[in-house]
Amino acid sequence: MLTIRTYPDDVLSTKAKPVRRIDKSTLALIDKMFETMYEERGVGLAAPQIGEGVRICVLNCTGKKEDEIVLINPVIVSSSGEHVDEEGCLSVPGARAKVARAERITVKAFNRKGEEIELEADGLHARCIQHELDHLNGRLFFHRLNEAARMTVNAQLKRLEDEHEEE
Repeated sequence: MLTIRTYPDDVLSTKAKPVRRIDKSTLALIDKMFETMYEERGVGLAAPQIGEGVRICVLNCTGKKEDEIVLINPVIVSSSGEHVDEEGCLSVPGARAKVARAERITVKAFNRKGEEIELEADGLHARCIQHELDHLNGRLFFHRLNEAARMTVNAQLKRLEDEHEEE
């Protein structure tokens, strides 16, 4: 299992670089990411969360093996609607807040076989993809909060900053 990086680790605020080729090491990374995500009871995991600055994320909103999704170099090509719901993050343990996200999205990416795919998603599935793509762009869910809403997570962020300084 890989170690989840937590706020305020610098890798979480750095934009990930595109994957140039999908090789054995890329596939091994993807497998370890799924293993780590399941062990941590998450529904999505982006490569920067485990210290890898590449544009890969893995998702599984149902927990069924056949519903695993790998997105390499993903780009949202369309979005519509808005839905506000509570989010947490493996990289920001203990913090949760209501975040506005698009209700429906279409994303283009490459799968683990190197095939270009286009995926339409809504609801939780769309929320998870947007959350993980934020990680690839060096953003965390609390960056989407207004000042008043961010006050709800400030205590948890301060605690994580203090723990980081002690290390």
